[in-house]
Amino acid sequence: MRESFDMLVVGGGINGAGIARDAAGRGLSVCLCEQDDLAAHTSSASTKLIHGGLRYLQQGEVALVRKALNERETLRQLAPHLIAPTTFVLPHARHLRPAWMLRAGLWLYDHLGRPNPHFPPSQRIDLQRDTRGETLQPGYRTGFTYADARVNDARLVVLNALDAHERGADIRTRTRCEQLIRHRDHWWAVLRTASGDVQRIRARCVVNASGPWAGTVLQRAGLDAPLGLRLVQGSHLVVPRLFAHDSAYLFQQPDQRVVFAIPFERDFTLIGTTDTDYDGDPAWVKPRAEEQAYLLDAVNRFLRLPVEAEDIVWRYSGVRPLLADHHRAASQVTRDYRLELDTAGAPLLSVLGGKLTTYRALAEEALGRLSPSLPAMGPAWTAGGPPLPGGDGGDAVQVAETLQRDHPHLSPALLQRLATSYGTRASGLLAGAQTRDALGQDHGGGLHERELDYLITHEWVRTAEDVLWRRSHLGLRLDAAQREALAATVQARVSMP
Repeated sequence: MRESFDMLVVGGGINGAGIARDAAGRGLSVCLCEQDDLAAHTSSASTKLIHGGLRYLQQGEVALVRKALNERETLRQLAPHLIAPTTFVLPHARHLRPAWMLRAGLWLYDHLGRPNPHFPPSQRIDLQRDTRGETLQPGYRTGFTYADARVNDARLVVLNALDAHERGADIRTRTRCEQLIRHRDHWWAVLRTASGDVQRIRARCVVNASGPWAGTVLQRAGLDAPLGLRLVQGSHLVVPRLFAHDSAYLFQQPDQRVVFAIPFERDFTLIGTTDTDYDGDPAWVKPRAEEQAYLLDAVNRFLRLPVEAEDIVWRYSGVRPLLADHHRAASQVTRDYRLELDTAGAPLLSVLGGKLTTYRALAEEALGRLSPSLPAMGPAWTAGGPPLPGGDGGDAVQVAETLQRDHPHLSPALLQRLATSYGTRASGLLAGAQTRDALGQDHGGGLHERELDYLITHEWVRTAEDVLWRRSHLGLRLDAAQREALAATVQARVSMP
């Protein structure tokens, strides 16, 4: 096992995986360590959107919105199978904001980003005539549409880590950075695996991309500089599908926040999010009763048929490490990022804040900040470079059509899911399989032995949770007995020598 690297990245969320990919593609030797699974925390607990952040305009975050809107198309080209452009419907609630104000905000949103056919400009619609108004209470007559995109957030992280690995990066999951020892021109890092094995590596620089744990990593480096982070909890609910069409809704709330209702995994609707200050261990965050009540009230202000607590099939929550601003409500704190470079010896770069949509730009900027210390680093390449693994065959519909042509006897629903998850890599996963039996045992929800083997071999899966709630959302489709059986199968498989 290699023990000397140009860069150690601490943290396997979206920012850490994106930085590792960018660095590996520039010819640097990279080690990424993550104490749990890839995307185990914040990066798998988002609202699963690639978006400019329409609501940030009312907070004056014009620069952030412009950056995010321009990244939206860049990311779509990187992973067209994973990122689905989506129309959002914004019903006009007359008692909250005048229609002209919404129209002006949407006009600005349209013009901050580059024109793109995948993200058409906003429109005014008549909800009494448009079928998307049928879901809403009859009092909502006028609405607006605009375009953004949905994404499987955890898979976006995994694809960045996989690409980094295929470019030479060493990805070590279930490996905690326990100590960082600084020298003038290098760091020594003490890493401990889940099994207790200790690894020591040398790195010319360290990137602290550990999200809510950024302060902890600095302490382990013997540094106590204030980070200026504010931890904010965001919770989401998943319920059976609330509407037949594939558009999403954005609902304005009396407290000036917005709540989304988004098509999710074909048969469900995702509702979120909240913004609640959090001071506990980020690893143990759970949705609160008051957050659930808030989200149910938020959608029931608009929907014709009410959503009840007993409808909820999944709840999840994550902790966002936002830039500290204790003079604002949690929902008004900026989602922009800050990079803090400490060069009092070997470089240490801390990543503070950020959002899913801007991870690639953040990574590029991070590498730019470190370039004086790593003169052999190659040029920036990710903006117009090759797509992420599986992204070379078009969108999920195109990939699924190819898979159906090559595997006509397999279920279209299965092939669509595989196309959305793996893109063109699904062809390799299915190689030679013309019948369902050829895929091996079905562990439930269409998760066959062939796919499970692929995930364990190529995507760092070590537990059933990794499969059911991050590499996929098949946990929504398996019952308790199936989940328990899968956990035993995965445990036996990864324990094999």
